[in-house]
Amino acid sequence: MQSLGLQIRTALVALVVIAALLCSCTAIAAPPAEDSYSFIDLPTDYQDDHPDWFKASFSNLPEDLDDALSSGKQGLIVYFGQKHCSYCQALMRDNLSKGDLVRYLRLHFDMVGLNTHSIEKITGMDGKTKPINEFAIAQKAQLTPTLLFYVKGRKLALKLVGYHPPYKMRAALEYVADGHYKTKSFGEYLEHAAPPPLFADETLNPDPLFSSPPYALDRSRFAARKPLLVIFEQPRCHACDVLHSEPLQNPLVRKRLQAFEVVQLNVWDDSTPVLTPDGRRMTARKWARHLKLFYAPTLIMFDEHGKEVFRVDSVVQFFRLANVLRYVADKAYLKYPLFQLWNRDHANEEVGLQRATGVTK
Repeated sequence: MQSLGLQIRTALVALVVIAALLCSCTAIAAPPAEDSYSFIDLPTDYQDDHPDWFKASFSNLPEDLDDALSSGKQGLIVYFGQKHCSYCQALMRDNLSKGDLVRYLRLHFDMVGLNTHSIEKITGMDGKTKPINEFAIAQKAQLTPTLLFYVKGRKLALKLVGYHPPYKMRAALEYVADGHYKTKSFGEYLEHAAPPPLFADETLNPDPLFSSPPYALDRSRFAARKPLLVIFEQPRCHACDVLHSEPLQNPLVRKRLQAFEVVQLNVWDDSTPVLTPDGRRMTARKWARHLKLFYAPTLIMFDEHGKEVFRVDSVVQFFRLANVLRYVADKAYLKYPLFQLWNRDHANEEVGLQRATGVTK
């Protein structure tokens, strides 16, 4: 029979293991320090090649979904990518080449690959047929890669816009495969896996660009002089540290941030009041939950009237961030309904500007 001391030690080890497992799924929690958070995101020679296990689609998504369901799978994942996209390349290299993640994905889903700029026609879940580039606009696939998770009833259970590291993608797969989308948002699902961190009241990375409280951000009655950028972060967040040490230090990014009012908020802060751009009174934490955030850092941009016009809730480096800032500051979204369309027409120009800063080679 075990001694009392041994029983206690065994119980403590079990608690540590359980806590570690829970922390790996924490909502907007500090992710592992992976290289995938820090890379040069200039256009590459990537040709948007898909793994051979992607489904050979006949350009009819309802039929593709029916095929997946009839084979006992939980749904269909539609991937939007494009050539020369370093984030798409990272998804293929760091996520869709990992044996355990791929095995789980293929067990529960079929996956179809689409090129965001293709003019080939496809039938969407609404039964309407249109060119893929128009379908991308309709689905608001603002950044590549974008993943759409469709389930029974042709329901869109989850959309991931941009690149997410393997641990976050695995959580997304489990969220949909296990049916959690039926009762809660992805952010709520992650938060339920583990409670808010005990370090929620610790300070965030400072920057003189950030406006000081009180956060009176209401633009619903009177237009502001500048668009607004709100950066939702949390303490002890590796991805947040990377954002501050690399993209936010890029000279061109710094210059373009001057066109915005920039506010930094702690997603776990339930004491600091915020008057939101649409005139609501909330704490930072309640606003983050209202916005259904699930990733830190998340950058949300609002126009002078308080309307959300762009969101980056995925890994972002300086080239993408600089482009998005210009896209919003210049109101290019009024002409280009999809950022990727604007980016395609301005990529070479932006590469030249980035290289002129001396940061990229």
